[in-house]
Amino acid sequence: MKYKVLLKKSDEGIAVSCPGLPGCWSEGRTEEEALKNIEDAIREYLLVREELMKEGEVREVEVGG
Repeated sequence: MKYKVLLKKSDEGIAVSCPGLPGCWSEGRTEEEALKNIEDAIREYLLVREELMKEGEVREVEVGG
């Protein structure tokens, strides 16, 4: 899967977040390190989300525009 990520320069290096996954963020000293770290963060985020979804019944809703 591909996710868009947002990179922002900071005093410590580069902060990176994944807007499609609220609360999923990481950082790195370089862009390369930040991108590697967000890959790991996204994997972990998805694993936790999958575990949480096992705790109840999952439904889908359609939202019209």
